[in-house]
Amino acid sequence: MLGWLRTLFADTPPAAPAVRSPAAETEQDVVVADPAPAAPDMRRRRFGNDTLTPMQRNKIDFLFASWLFDVEDHSDVFTNPTENAILAALDELVASEKAGAHLVRRMPGVIPALLQNLRSPDFSGSEIAKTISNDLVLVTEVLRLANSVAFSRGKSVSSIDHAVLVLGQNGLRQLITSVAFRPVVSIKSGSFTRRLAPRLWLQSERCALASRALAQEQAIDALDAFLAGLIQNIGLTVSLRVIDQMSEGQQPVGSPTFCNALATYGRSLACNIASEWSFPESVITAIRQQETFEKDPALSAVGRILLMGDYLSKMDILMRYGQISAEDIDVTDGLGPNEMACLKELAATELEDWDSRMGVR
Repeated sequence: MLGWLRTLFADTPPAAPAVRSPAAETEQDVVVADPAPAAPDMRRRRFGNDTLTPMQRNKIDFLFASWLFDVEDHSDVFTNPTENAILAALDELVASEKAGAHLVRRMPGVIPALLQNLRSPDFSGSEIAKTISNDLVLVTEVLRLANSVAFSRGKSVSSIDHAVLVLGQNGLRQLITSVAFRPVVSIKSGSFTRRLAPRLWLQSERCALASRALAQEQAIDALDAFLAGLIQNIGLTVSLRVIDQMSEGQQPVGSPTFCNALATYGRSLACNIASEWSFPESVITAIRQQETFEKDPALSAVGRILLMGDYLSKMDILMRYGQISAEDIDVTDGLGPNEMACLKELAATELEDWDSRMGVR
């Protein structure tokens, strides 16, 4: 898996010809060239070296967990018997042979073919459009992204051929990588998976975008930073299945103590899954360091990027849903102009309907 991901993010061959497709004849106003990346355009800014305090991070994590589980009453601080049983099951899962990797959906079958087309020096737009048309999820995502704020040129994009022209190679690379890791939520899924998995994915995507943009400015491997942000919640997503199996009709789930323990197991599972899939050690280390940040603030380069990307993406979500204010000095203290600009650009990107984004069916 890692091999095709690195190929996705490798530099494109030099002097690649412009995309030509039948749609180009009817869309005269489209400039056939790679657009700006879908990630917030922060590459020309210097990323600040300010570090977050444990108190700041704990506050954002607490508010995000409360939003994630829809918990408003925190009178029950400690775990109840149902939560203890869930944590015991997760402890066994972390220690299991496959460590949860078997519970994660593999990439769609059309992605290897798309990868080959994207790396071709001929980059046939019509061929790529034909391949994308074979996967309904990709069709929906390509049209959604082409019509998003980042790529919109003032006209609606309704055809796959036109969307391929608008997105270009960079946009398609990012989209394909995200689709490969996105969990598919079924109407047969348990209530926690249906409700929480889209929220976790929302934060994962935004963390990946911010992390990738910040890494590019600092000459850090952009793929490693992007992957760390994208998969850091994969262990939590797997955990939702366990919660669904053990919490139906039982005591409520979401106490602060439970959420803290769940985050720890989630990171362990994410590291185990990344190791099972032979991800770079820098990605695994970065995720693991988020757990030890309070005890050892000396983070690796990717770990530092991930810490800020995670923090800013959670701030963005909490502000969108009225949980915090951008003027809250408790969460913005220490953030320099560049970090605040990153947060502003995240806030400028639109969110789509969760059901359509997650492929609920």
